Amino acid sequence: MGSKDKVMNTKTSQLSSNIREKNELPVQSNVESLDNLSSLMRKSRQDSSAENMLSKNVAIDLQTRGKTSKSLPESLPKDKGHNINKINSSKNGTIDIQSSKKSDTVSPSSIKDGKPESSSSSIDNMVLDVRSGTSENTNAKGHRSQVSYKLEKWMLPQQAEDTLTQLNLAIVGHVDSGKSTLSGRLLHLLGRISQKEMHKYEKEAKLQGKGSFAYAWALDESSEERERGITMTVAVAYFDTKKYHVVVLDSPGHKDFVPNMISGATQADAAILVIDASLGSFEAGMDGSKGQTREHAQLIRSFGVDQVIVAVNKMDAVAYSKDRFDFIRQQLGVFLRSCGFKDSSLSWIPMSAMENQNLVASPSDAHFKSWCSGPYLLDAIDSLQPPTREFSKPLLMPICDVIKSTTLGQVSACGKLEAGALRSGSKVLVMPSAVVGTVRSLERDSNSCTVARAGDNVAVTLQGVDGSHVMAGGVLCHPDFPVVVAKHLELKVLVLDGASPILVGAQLEFHIHHAKEPAKVSRILSVLDPKTGKVTKKSPRCLTAKQSAVIEVILLEPVCVVEFSSCKALGRVSLRSLGRTIAVGLVTRVIEEQG
Repeated sequence: MGSKDKVMNTKTSQLSSNIREKNELPVQSNVESLDNLSSLMRKSRQDSSAENMLSKNVAIDLQTRGKTSKSLPESLPKDKGHNINKINSSKNGTIDIQSSKKSDTVSPSSIKDGKPESSSSSIDNMVLDVRSGTSENTNAKGHRSQVSYKLEKWMLPQQAEDTLTQLNLAIVGHVDSGKSTLSGRLLHLLGRISQKEMHKYEKEAKLQGKGSFAYAWALDESSEERERGITMTVAVAYFDTKKYHVVVLDSPGHKDFVPNMISGATQADAAILVIDASLGSFEAGMDGSKGQTREHAQLIRSFGVDQVIVAVNKMDAVAYSKDRFDFIRQQLGVFLRSCGFKDSSLSWIPMSAMENQNLVASPSDAHFKSWCSGPYLLDAIDSLQPPTREFSKPLLMPICDVIKSTTLGQVSACGKLEAGALRSGSKVLVMPSAVVGTVRSLERDSNSCTVARAGDNVAVTLQGVDGSHVMAGGVLCHPDFPVVVAKHLELKVLVLDGASPILVGAQLEFHIHHAKEPAKVSRILSVLDPKTGKVTKKSPRCLTAKQSAVIEVILLEPVCVVEFSSCKALGRVSLRSLGRTIAVGLVTRVIEEQG
């Protein structure tokens, strides 16, 4: 198998062509360090309407967070397979979907790697109730109907003992810290790139006078990336460890390509934050105005990533100095804790990707080995906790990329399943187009598959759908559980680094999953105590650095969105201006849906 099959570049630059290019608009802002989002919500109460436990007949009662099935096209196609759904409306507006195949239902709660798991008390599992600081005149569509969702056996992984758990691992960090070189080196060491292919990359790199870029070229395949010597899009590759099937999301480090980094890293379960140990380079990455180490750390935390391996790279450039490593660990550790990362969730690995030191085995350098007795990088990856998957919820797959074949007349939507499952023949609703199609085929890791479940990164080839209706930033969902499409939202935000206050009317760039839209701050409802979440001031004139607040934003065009209390992945947002992330937050309320 060639490297093209093994290493697939996900061109997130297509995002700007599928969702029209939007210039970043100036905003007055203020930022410093990222406090723990979880502590901000610690006093929040659980939303009883978000999800009920499974009843004895194995139905999961969910409150639909979008349009009801009445708002969809008059005749939705029904599954033609063995699991035909019967839809009955009761007097109270409850829609009962009953499977004709009684034996195909199971009773999970929160499921981790196919096994039931007790619910966590972390903030991600809590409802963000900020009613004392919210708007009262909501125009969101009234009382939602209740829909009974049946879970079938095929939707749950039948994980054998020798099956590896999938882990989506984002590689992030400041430009030129060695992210792509690290990824390429790991792929080669673990057999995903053959010696013959590696020889080809070395030869091509030397011909352009960039011999040291050979490993990076395994992922940076475009001529522009190779000419400039930087990653511009998110490259996707795969390798296996003893415990995980790792999906590598190699992200660009240059500040001009942070929107691409956001699109890729939102899919991550964990991250490797790559640090350049060279004198001056670590400091440049921590520069508040230009350094991407700080911004990338803040962003991955806002995406819900709480496990990070800090890979202190290029230790060979400082003669494997323990003092330098300890200095970086002390300085960066303070900042990461301010972002909300716990010490117990951070692994610190000194290494050299170029010299193959401390990657897949203990160091061979005598001096390095004398003080580096901890785990090497591959061990640290296997020490990560497995992610919890939303197998038991209806399908939700944000679309990160679209592949259209003019010759075959096919369209494929690419992305990570955040909830639910798909299989060939499944009916899906494409939002925001509100068009129903059928899954013709599925591809995972460049190989055909028949079933995809929560956590899988797949390409879904659709039939019965015109290509113009499928776009990056859209969402594939269950036909009976359409995602909300809205442009007027209430957010709970945390202001990051910046010099100027954020005022009502501020123009900014709004990011949510793989969608971005120009937006305006229409109201600042309240400032919150960062520790208790209680309102400390109503209707402030502006927001400044480190403040937590409840605001309303109006987007230029509507996006697919879910309140954070119902789906974490589709309820996290980041706000940017002038090439910088100025705030991160959560969707607490949909003010008005689009009809």
